[in-house]
Amino acid sequence: MLQRVIKIYYSVQFSRYLQSFSVYNLKNIGFAIPLSQVKGNRMFSSKPPCRIGDAITDVETPALIVCLEKLEDNLNTMTAAMKAYPNVKFRPHAKTHKSAMLGQLQIKSGAVGLCCQKLTEAEALVQGGIEDVLLSNQVITSKKLLRLAGLTRSAHVAVCVDDEKNIEDISKAAKELDVTLDIVIEVNVGGDRCGVEPGEDVPRLAKKIESLPNVMFKGIHCYNGRNQHIRSEADRKAAVDLVIEKTKLALVALKHSGIECSYVTGGGTGTFHYEAASGIFTEVQPGSYVFMDVDYGKNLDSGDQYVSEFKQSLFVLSTVQSVPGNRAVLDAGLKAVSLDSGVPTLRGAGDLTYHSGGDEHGVIVPAGELKLGDQVWLIPGHCDPTVNMHEWIIGMRNGKVESIWPVGGRGPGI
Repeated sequence: MLQRVIKIYYSVQFSRYLQSFSVYNLKNIGFAIPLSQVKGNRMFSSKPPCRIGDAITDVETPALIVCLEKLEDNLNTMTAAMKAYPNVKFRPHAKTHKSAMLGQLQIKSGAVGLCCQKLTEAEALVQGGIEDVLLSNQVITSKKLLRLAGLTRSAHVAVCVDDEKNIEDISKAAKELDVTLDIVIEVNVGGDRCGVEPGEDVPRLAKKIESLPNVMFKGIHCYNGRNQHIRSEADRKAAVDLVIEKTKLALVALKHSGIECSYVTGGGTGTFHYEAASGIFTEVQPGSYVFMDVDYGKNLDSGDQYVSEFKQSLFVLSTVQSVPGNRAVLDAGLKAVSLDSGVPTLRGAGDLTYHSGGDEHGVIVPAGELKLGDQVWLIPGHCDPTVNMHEWIIGMRNGKVESIWPVGGRGPGI
């Protein structure tokens, strides 16, 4: 009976997923669904800010815009970069974009699958057709674990752990649905967030996994997010060297306990070259490379120049709604662009600076030549939380809207 309920639940959720957008157009996949072919309530609370074929000047703002040419360049650049590491796979992190449609493009460009950080993101990805997902975080409570286990009916799913009780609960949920979940042990390699220390705790958890039904030990997760934003190239590499040393300690501990480990995953946009070249990592997880942002743009390369391997493709389109005196007021505030990594910058605006004006306003002081009704292109300080604020990603090419992608798994990720 429970299996039937779970099956019905995900059938309903997928139906709602399809109903959440009026037209989905993904040029490189050749797939489109008009709203007339689906019925029922919408998952999203608002309609898209434009229609396919609209001029960019007709897009209602604030809106999340991706320049498709630059996005495609970034996808191609990553594919080319990974050719230097033939024994390493790449699994892009979907917390950056929360879009199964963009994820499909990443799969097409060579990714082995996707990873994500929250259960709702995993659900949105699987419902959108992604067949291989690593949830690179811990999932707690029986209700969530049943939802996680249910996803394995449609995709290959793995999840991170750092606690024996959690492993027991995962096994119980998987057994209840008669499925098998892969489990990845998270190792603390310097991030001081989740994860066990790289010593005897790693084989202890691996043995626990091997002793229980309906779960399989897949490997270890070794990621330090802080390293991604270390500015100096030499300092970033030195920080990753420490990650690699801690990872080796975890692997040695497993080997001494007679446990084979053929899967080591981690790394991000700022450091994936180092992990991939280590001879230790079998998979890397760059995410922000598809979009980039102000913060990543502050990193330096080996020549002490700002990094330029990937292009800025993501923008928040805003409109000047008032020009009182020496300031221009935009319609994009705290609800449209994240300020956790600093304020956005204005594309092509010289020295003009964005200041927070509260929930619904951004303030440009001085106003420069901005006038009422002008569109302003904001480069987010941090792409991930900015995307989380929007329901749609608008794909633009040659000044026109080419695609409209729903953002799935938004919010705090319950």
